Amino acid sequence: MKSIIKIPFNIVLIVVVALQLYSCTDKPVNLSVARESVKEYYESGKFDEELNTVIQEAKDKFSKAEFTKNSVVIFDIDETALNNYEISKKMGYGYVYEMVHDWTQGAKVPAFPQVKELYDYLLSKGSKIIFLTAREYDEYDATYKNLINQGYTEFDTLITKNNSEQEMKSLDFKSAKRDELVQRGYDILGTVGDQWSDLEGPHHGIQVKIPIYLYQNVY
Repeated sequence: MKSIIKIPFNIVLIVVVALQLYSCTDKPVNLSVARESVKEYYESGKFDEELNTVIQEAKDKFSKAEFTKNSVVIFDIDETALNNYEISKKMGYGYVYEMVHDWTQGAKVPAFPQVKELYDYLLSKGSKIIFLTAREYDEYDATYKNLINQGYTEFDTLITKNNSEQEMKSLDFKSAKRDELVQRGYDILGTVGDQWSDLEGPHHGIQVKIPIYLYQNVY
């Protein structure tokens, strides 16, 4: 049976990279060239170098923050706590729903070591951790297991979308959840995510933007 390719309207895939690599004639580079550019960046060590810098800068910022018993930092999951590069590469840097679903349900997505380092640092400072993701509720169990298996063993809660929230824009969903957490007494010191929709909106605190060149959430 042929796979059904589903490209959610909220994700602009490798085409974004091609458009960002405009030539002087205002024409995008060939899509195959854009793919190779992304592959080279991730696999040459350049991505890790950039991520190392981002995490060190984040630790510097948090070192100056005042932590209390209710302090929390909120982490996104995909391309933040967990690294989906390998499945993205297998899909040609596109998006095939069935492949992504099977990958997620397998609960074996590796962590970014640098992000895990930031997580450990924040715990050592006395911060609570919450994972907030736009993954669907039927992925909750696999996601929880995956986080534990990758060493994210200490966190207050994992929040996914429920059925009534599926059509919510990511920015609206995550902003609403942060507002709920504040009402419950949490003091949000920071947010860590690869998309600006993970970081913008109310109660974001210190914003830690993880580099991402695989796709872009446009809202």
